[in-house]
Amino acid sequence: MGVTPTAPADPADPAVPAVPPARPAVLAIDAGNSKTDAALIAADGTVLGTGRSGGFQPQRTGVEEAVDVLGRAVAEAAEAATLPLPLPGGGRGAGPGALYADQVSACLANADLPVEERQLADAIGARGWGSATRVFNDTFAILRAGLSGGEPPRGVAVVCGAGINCVGMRPDGRTARFPALGQISGDWGGGGGLAAEALWWAARAEDGRGGPTELAAALPGHFGLGSMAELIEALHLGALAQGRTHELVPVLFSVAAAGDAVASAIVERQADEVVALASVALARLDLLEEEAPVLLGGGVLTAGHEQLDERIAAGLARRAPRARVSVVSAPPVLGAGLLGLDALGALPEAHGKLRAHFG
Repeated sequence: MGVTPTAPADPADPAVPAVPPARPAVLAIDAGNSKTDAALIAADGTVLGTGRSGGFQPQRTGVEEAVDVLGRAVAEAAEAATLPLPLPGGGRGAGPGALYADQVSACLANADLPVEERQLADAIGARGWGSATRVFNDTFAILRAGLSGGEPPRGVAVVCGAGINCVGMRPDGRTARFPALGQISGDWGGGGGLAAEALWWAARAEDGRGGPTELAAALPGHFGLGSMAELIEALHLGALAQGRTHELVPVLFSVAAAGDAVASAIVERQADEVVALASVALARLDLLEEEAPVLLGGGVLTAGHEQLDERIAAGLARRAPRARVSVVSAPPVLGAGLLGLDALGALPEAHGKLRAHFG
């Protein structure tokens, strides 16, 4: 988690807009690869305004441009909350001097290492949106959103969306986490990994290097193509955008559900990865012998794939028999908001009101 203080704006400086006397307590931000949500929240848990903008990808766009994307969601939330809306730099979004809240609580995709959290906390803190800024990896938002009440977080969350990640927390501040940087950090799965694995097996089935699988017909058929050779050519030459391969994940699960052995093996491997992440995180936090929540989030794990869900449940029953498994369907910005209220020592009633709004 990265934390940075923000120097208070000088109210005597005419370049600094006046701060409303009853500004929100928390500016909550949840930023994923495809979208960013922001919410301004009062100390009693009332949501004063929300906003949305595009995906947060600092590794592609650079940190400042990525934070500009956050700024557009923040500006929209501020407008909805009827707060002053400075737009310096040609209208690129909320900027320096826009002190919107006491606490900025930002849960961000691609903040995979503590050093990245600190760097992003510094960059966001420099915008002056809050008196203090705390940055977490976005998996912490799923963890906090799935835990009820106002008590400090305790449990483990696994997110399987475009990629895969896992974090855990204890009330004493201890955390468990993984780099989640892909193959170089030992990760496998998520939508991108599942699609790539399905394509690999389908290609080999068609050309004879691998065993037969219905994926060889189903994957190209999804795009109206007649063979894997046509699909490979379309992806390689750009006739079909690489980004569309995520559409193949539901196809994979459908083929697996129909009994295809190759597709089923891929689904089972994904389930085993989820179990491994959760059980190792529980062990690191000394929670294997205690009743503790394991929260599942992200598009792959919230889609209700019976084969996947049953194997995860069975695997955790063996490796972490006291784990309580549940799926988190609440929006992650709720978790960012709850983390902000935690930092301010808000009453449990405030947590309940915020949860009710997003429930």
